[in-house]
Amino acid sequence: MPQSKSLRVLLADDHALFREGMKHILLGLDDGVEVVEAASYGEARERIANEQAFDMALVDLAMPGLDDFTGLRNLCEEIGEVPVVVVSAMEGGNEIRKAMDCGASGYVPKTLDSNVVLSALKLVFSGGVYLPTNLLGTAESEGGSERRGSNGGKGPLTPRQCDVLDLMAKGYSNKEIARTLDLAEGTVKLHVTALLKALDVSNRTQAVIKATAMGLTTTST
Repeated sequence: MPQSKSLRVLLADDHALFREGMKHILLGLDDGVEVVEAASYGEARERIANEQAFDMALVDLAMPGLDDFTGLRNLCEEIGEVPVVVVSAMEGGNEIRKAMDCGASGYVPKTLDSNVVLSALKLVFSGGVYLPTNLLGTAESEGGSERRGSNGGKGPLTPRQCDVLDLMAKGYSNKEIARTLDLAEGTVKLHVTALLKALDVSNRTQAVIKATAMGLTTTST
């Protein structure tokens, strides 16, 4: 997380009471965190267009003006590389996957404990992806019944690929994974490439999302 300046967070939700509670949670990220509020999708877009750069955006799916998931996708595109975390009362696996497909970096149900919410936001700030794996549902998830096989891997993955995948889910870069697992960075890149192919995805974020839905990561809530 940035240390040289105060964090700026866009908090978009139409319930003032919820925004007030979330602001207290956000203080756990940084004592000087600056929260910019919006009560509708239109206001959120105005804040993105007119305010200084944000470090993160928290967005409610049921916010006025947010046309299903189209609005969320547009918002993610407009805010650029800034991570967007959906904070919603909707807890279905289908909603979670759709939100992540729109470009969100995390999905936080409003029913979660404040300490869990804080941990989720810290994970996203560090470059990771947060998903409430207990809500994805093995019945809905593709390949959800796959678990560690006799060779120590998980389903189609080797044990070393599983190690790399778990660190990817925590937001580690290739260099950090290499240092943690005592591997050459080039070797890590080969493992990542193999993971993308095995999971039939095109990037790291999609790999983490799909692997989490399949129960292939150990980072769960």
